[in-house]
Amino acid sequence: MKADVRLLPAAERVAVPWKNGGGLTREIAAWPPDAGMGDFTWRVSLAEVAADGPFSAFPEVDRTLTVVEGAGMDLTVGGERRLVDERFVPQDFRGDVPTDCRLLGGPVVNLNVMWRRAGGRGTPTVAVVRGRLPLSATETGLETGLETGLETTPETGSATGPAALLVVALDGTAEVAGARLGPYDAVLLTGKRDGERTAELHAKGRTAVIGLPTSA
Repeated sequence: MKADVRLLPAAERVAVPWKNGGGLTREIAAWPPDAGMGDFTWRVSLAEVAADGPFSAFPEVDRTLTVVEGAGMDLTVGGERRLVDERFVPQDFRGDVPTDCRLLGGPVVNLNVMWRRAGGRGTPTVAVVRGRLPLSATETGLETGLETGLETTPETGSATGPAALLVVALDGTAEVAGARLGPYDAVLLTGKRDGERTAELHAKGRTAVIGLPTSA
C-alpha cells in the first residue's frame, strides 16, 4: 500500500489558548483528525510559554516535550524539580501530574506530543535528527536507518498498531516524500509499502521524526 503524504504548513496553523489559559498552542496534527482537546488519541503541537505558571492538566495523558526555542524551563513535576535547559532533547512527562514552570531566560517554544494511556494504542516515539534518514511506518511502528554522521536523540518507547510518521522541521529546512519544509512545516505520512521504505528524509537542520499509532 502506498504511503499517503499530507503537507501541514506552519502558516496555516491558528494559535489558541492553552486548556488553562496560561499560554498559546498551535496544533500540528491529531488523531482522530477531528478530535478535540478532550478526545484525542494523540496530539502534536507547538506550545508557546511566555510567563511562569502551571501547565494544563490532562487526565490519563502522557507527553513528550522538546524545547525548540529559548533557554528552557525549571519545572516542578509532582513536587519534584525537573530542569529542562537543553534544546532539541525530548523529555517525558505524565500529563496529569501537577506541573509548575519557571522560565530560565525568557519565553520558550515547545514541541509537545501527547497521547492517552488507555486502550492499548501504543506509545509514540520522538527523535530529533539531522542528515539523511530512510523512514518507514509499519505495523510495528517507526523504523529508521541511521547513517554515519546523523545526529539523533534516543527514541522513547515504541509505537504499536498501524503507524503514522509525522516529520516537523525545527531549526532549518528539510525534504521528505517530495515535500520541502521550512521551519515548523510538517508532513504526515500514513500507510506503507510492504518491505519498502516509505520515504527518505534529508534534514538540513534539526528535524523531529515522530512515530504515532493511528488505531486502537
